[in-house]
Amino acid sequence: MTARIPTLDIRRYVDPSSGGDRDAFVAELGAAYREWGFAGIRGHGIAQERIDAAYDVFRRFFALPAETKLKYHVKGGGGARGYTPFGVETAKDSKYPDLKEFWHVGREIARDSVYADVMAPNLWPDEVPGFREHGYGLFEALDALGSRVLRALALHIDLPETYFDDKTHFGNSILRPIHYPPITSPEIPNVRAGAHEDINLITLLVGASAQGLEVLSRKGEWVPFTADADTIVVNIGDMLQRLTNHVYPSTTHRVTNPPGEAARQPRYSVPFFLHPNPDFVIDVLPSCVDADNPSRYPQPITAHEYLQERLREIKLI
Repeated sequence: MTARIPTLDIRRYVDPSSGGDRDAFVAELGAAYREWGFAGIRGHGIAQERIDAAYDVFRRFFALPAETKLKYHVKGGGGARGYTPFGVETAKDSKYPDLKEFWHVGREIARDSVYADVMAPNLWPDEVPGFREHGYGLFEALDALGSRVLRALALHIDLPETYFDDKTHFGNSILRPIHYPPITSPEIPNVRAGAHEDINLITLLVGASAQGLEVLSRKGEWVPFTADADTIVVNIGDMLQRLTNHVYPSTTHRVTNPPGEAARQPRYSVPFFLHPNPDFVIDVLPSCVDADNPSRYPQPITAHEYLQERLREIKLI
């Protein structure tokens, strides 16, 4: 029987009066991430109506003519904001680009902010009414949920609960609506999203109820993770893996091409990549170093510098 990636109810953490055991939740969540780097989160409080409204505007954007969508492609922008067309992003070490197009929504900040030079203003498609309202509304809801997950993860590794709060409040986070088109030819050599790890601290995936997401286990087996409709999948990214000296592993995952008639259907998903503030220094936490796990990263690096390195690897810049 294939091992199952755990799904936990976060209400046990945020509302102990509901009958949940907060300490037990922290222990179970930490154990899930130590083993898998992935977990499902239910009881997250994000209304299905909010998610459905966001998906609706995203689908309507991707249905626009290619020449219209390309108006929102910022050449030389590394895909940081607006539209990125097919055939651009390529998983590290992959020969072929992913089968997807996507849009990036970033954090809204004052244009006189110290981060304005590395966090561009958002673009909003005029052709899709409600895109800004529903797109940024989902960004804010997932940002808040991610902060709660990070608080629980901090406690699990003996940090203050609010350790990440002032290190992510201006984080260069991204909401990425993705469209994977129908696959019409069995000869296509690439998959919808090649095997990869995420760059950021944690990723929150809305819409993992569609088949295709697979996680590489410690035994080297690809384990499907098709979550319930009310569940948001949250996984560890490379920045948190580095910060915690691999106590929280960033696990390889992919989005496969489904078999048979399902391949002829489009797939949509909306991951939220939660990043630290650009000037946050990723330096291995002392609490994550011991004789059995010596520091793997003696050289600190800022979150922005690390992001730039990785974007070059996946051919976005």
